[in-house]
Amino acid sequence: MSNLKVGYSRVNANPPLGYEIAGYYVKRYAKGYLDDITVGTLLLQYGDTNIAMISVDVCGLNEDFGIDVSSMIEKETNIPKENVYLTATHTHTGPVVINDPTRYGVNEKLTTYIQFLKQRIVDSVVLALADVKDAKMGYIYGYAPERVAYIRRYMMKDGTTFTCPPIDDPNIDYALGTLDQRVNVLRFDRKDAPTVVAVNYGVHADTINGELISADFPSVMAKTLEKALDGVKCIFFNGAEGDVGSTNVHPTKGDMNDTEISFDNEMKSPGMARFVGRALAGTVLQVYDKVHYVDVDEIKIVSKYIDIPSNMPTPEEMPLARLYKQLHEEGKDDQIPFKAMQLTTAVADAVRKCRLENGPEFFTIRLTAVKIGPVVYLGIPGEPFTDIGVEIKKAEGWNLIMPTALTNGNIGYFPMKSAYDEGGYEAKTSNFKAGVAEIIIENAIQLLNELR
Repeated sequence: MSNLKVGYSRVNANPPLGYEIAGYYVKRYAKGYLDDITVGTLLLQYGDTNIAMISVDVCGLNEDFGIDVSSMIEKETNIPKENVYLTATHTHTGPVVINDPTRYGVNEKLTTYIQFLKQRIVDSVVLALADVKDAKMGYIYGYAPERVAYIRRYMMKDGTTFTCPPIDDPNIDYALGTLDQRVNVLRFDRKDAPTVVAVNYGVHADTINGELISADFPSVMAKTLEKALDGVKCIFFNGAEGDVGSTNVHPTKGDMNDTEISFDNEMKSPGMARFVGRALAGTVLQVYDKVHYVDVDEIKIVSKYIDIPSNMPTPEEMPLARLYKQLHEEGKDDQIPFKAMQLTTAVADAVRKCRLENGPEFFTIRLTAVKIGPVVYLGIPGEPFTDIGVEIKKAEGWNLIMPTALTNGNIGYFPMKSAYDEGGYEAKTSNFKAGVAEIIIENAIQLLNELR
């Protein structure tokens, strides 16, 4: 064993029945539980340094939430608030956790649950800190099988761009991007304690839909691995998933088994969550025994703050934006001349324009890197396109680079520059002007070079 110590915990954080479910521009309220919402913590310790890496089964956690809970963790554990790496799995059947009176009104149930979730995150860190054991670390990556993930943005034959087009639409031409199918795996073998496996892969946790609370495929993946491997615990950190979903727009043979087409043209059902979760668990199982063990001589967490220009609307765009937003809020989506995902795009675009009508002109975002010997996590506070992750992984001097989405913030999509010319849901609704992806890539690589 090296001087590295690792702790682990997972705690339940279910909301009450009737609580609002996040993930879409459609109101949904919890009628039951498909599986549990949880908070998982991977606690890294080396000498006097403690780093809490936390994965929460929610769609996203905004910066203010993270600042508050990090301060609570510091007060309870003496772990510096700067040493908290807080991520969301991005499940679209988890609880609303954004306390926005303009959207949800003054909501006592929302306020109460958010405070409860913060305390459960603190509890998870406390338990993980009490669980630290001597550990050795191995790393490896495998490749996800076909049908698990697809680029979800398509160039259509009529020259338009469509995010999540209808299944077998004859107007579909080709996907706008290339998948990164690498499934990154860290294995921490601990003395007299369960092994901890940390999995990193980029795909939307949006395979279920409906009105049952669920952690989506990450829950299935973890349960499958923990059943297959005695004495193993699993934690999932979502990767660069901004333009990646699990719907095959040209299904054949058994692709439609145990699933259905949702309101937004995607293949969703508990069966889809089982398929994706089991497939990713299978990838981990294929490589689990062949990890490369390495000495960990240092752990370190650093952040870099960068300014990104805001995607503010023009005055000419505002009348239609206000109209669409008003119609949506009044429950009159049928008066907006779009359907399915194009309707969602129109509404989200209108909401973005209204939100940014008076600025700000710039957003300051935080990139966070965690060094564990020769491997590193790179956290981005929103939803980066897969090409961002691919480019960041080209940074030199690291054995393994693992980008994670929705880390220490949840500030929206980070599309590639080309996507703004092409169009589609992500670029139209992004808070940022074209060029944001390239700024993130440049600064992330600088951060990794400085940390190395």
